[in-house]
Amino acid sequence: MIEIKDKDFHKLITHIKSNYGIELKDKRVLVEGRLSNLILEKGFENFSQYLQNVLDDKTGNEMQTLINKITTNYTFFMRESVHFDFFNKVVLPYIEENTRDKDLRIWSAGCSSGEEAYTLAMLIAEHFEERKVNWDTKILATDISQQALKKAKAGLYSAESLNNMPKDLKYKYFVKEDNDMYKVSDKIKNEVVFGEFNLMEEIFPFKKKFHIIFCRNVMIYFDQKTKDKLVNKFYNHTEKGGYLFIGHSEFVNKEDTNYKHIMPAVYRKL
Repeated sequence: MIEIKDKDFHKLITHIKSNYGIELKDKRVLVEGRLSNLILEKGFENFSQYLQNVLDDKTGNEMQTLINKITTNYTFFMRESVHFDFFNKVVLPYIEENTRDKDLRIWSAGCSSGEEAYTLAMLIAEHFEERKVNWDTKILATDISQQALKKAKAGLYSAESLNNMPKDLKYKYFVKEDNDMYKVSDKIKNEVVFGEFNLMEEIFPFKKKFHIIFCRNVMIYFDQKTKDKLVNKFYNHTEKGGYLFIGHSEFVNKEDTNYKHIMPAVYRKL
């Protein structure tokens, strides 16, 4: 494994923190482990040479490759399923009852490889049934990783990743492929719009506010100041009565937000 000199590690984590909000100061072993093979594959003798190449690359492709390597995109269908139960039983009925223009706006922020967004689309289809034709229910799903987005857009998943998916949804919304792989049906794929987006952007470009924002297991990479700032930006882009879902290992500083805590990892704008 290629070791990183102190000055190079500091340069890297400072750049990543400033531009992507990701805190890596305690992740030195992880960074060395995930980048060593990449450095050798690209023909560099040490980390210093590789890092300079990344920072000098004007296309941003080398930095994107680095980000793909050091961020973990581990997820599966129905992860933290209590959220989906609440979304199905409480949130969707509320939205249907109180949204006059029938425009349901949901953002899966940090969508990784798409499991979360597709699950939401399935639950929406199940809830609205024939009424759905009268609604705009497309979901925005964004991530910083092009690699994760590529997988998400393909919509192809292993049988293992569907272990927690209810059988009726699995058979209704997936098509079995070769090698025990399952592909999301076109009906559901067409309900999700995937795009690259950095949550550290100073200004979010969205013209309308969201009824629901899912940002789960993303802020574990951020320090508290960065988390507080991001949560407040989410709040400003949430409709009154709307919800924010975060990961169960994350928390919102109640002193620095106007969201009301509803249940573990669920907050609401009242």
